[in-house]
Amino acid sequence: MLKKLFGGNKSTEDQFVAPLTGKVVSLDDVPDPVFSQRMMGDGVAIEPADGKVVTPVAGEVVQVFPTKHAVGIKTKSGVEVLVHIGLETVSMEGEGFEGHVDAGDRVQPGDPLITFDMDLVNKKAKSTTTPVIITNFDEVIEQFEPSYHETATAGETSIMTVKTK
Repeated sequence: MLKKLFGGNKSTEDQFVAPLTGKVVSLDDVPDPVFSQRMMGDGVAIEPADGKVVTPVAGEVVQVFPTKHAVGIKTKSGVEVLVHIGLETVSMEGEGFEGHVDAGDRVQPGDPLITFDMDLVNKKAKSTTTPVIITNFDEVIEQFEPSYHETATAGETSIMTVKTK
């Protein structure tokens, strides 16, 4: 009875949608060892077609980096996801990025997170490739199924399904 009331060891499944319109690729293809070697966690990456970033999963915004190049979201089931726009974009110090959420905001898939100037990122950073990382992967994930697509639509196309422990 207590397990039923308080959730017990019941696992849940979270569907993640593309936070950007573009090509969904393996982290193996990301030209940055922090992501390709999964030092921060596992996930997928997107080669964006535009600079509009939306929420990939329902949850609470736990962090918006001061430079607006990355956002952390925590789902109800405890999955922590980081959407990291581009590679080596922190050095841009927020130039070309506009945030649309704050820490503490509740978000649903497809809600606007950040917009960025793709041309500026292409000029000033290493890449626009955007990793979508589950940062607490080892602690909470039982099953992980990425979905790679040539053309994913932001807020609509499923990019990964995770089952929590």
